Amino acid sequence: MQTFKVPSRAEVSADNQAAFDAIQKALGMVPNLYATIAYSEHGLPKYLAYQGAKTSLTNKEKEAVNLVVSEVNGCKYCLSAHTVLGKMNGFTDDDVLALRKGSSHDAKLNALVALAKDITENKGHVSEGNLNRFFNAGYNKGTLVDVILQVSDKIAMNYLHNLTEVAIDFPLAPALN
Repeated sequence: MQTFKVPSRAEVSADNQAAFDAIQKALGMVPNLYATIAYSEHGLPKYLAYQGAKTSLTNKEKEAVNLVVSEVNGCKYCLSAHTVLGKMNGFTDDDVLALRKGSSHDAKLNALVALAKDITENKGHVSEGNLNRFFNAGYNKGTLVDVILQVSDKIAMNYLHNLTEVAIDFPLAPALN
């Protein structure tokens, strides 16, 4: 298999260098997976715009989706990053583990992660029960679209890491029991 080295700022396009600078300023680092996107001449600014676009999902809901999708796709990098981000958004260690399994003690989040898991595992062909629970929890068709977009965001990053296997630069997420 091809080895992927994480590109440095000096090795990427001017558009990507500007994105590196913005990420460095915001996070104090450029995560390896973001840097890897910069293999594409315009990839990083394009991805950041997509990732940062307005959505009806709260940050907590986005992290719940990110965790379950990353678990389904077996992406250790994203599980590690979103474990940190999930905790920053108020989840406990136990919450994070439950979300990765596709459940939550919170009924509304439970409906959300069950649907996100179903979408990911079944490539958009979800059970009627999960879809009904999602709508009965108070979500609407617009939120459904936003969930699908969030799933697609995470799938792209999961696949990128699963293919490139760049070093994980976050504390490693624990394995599920």
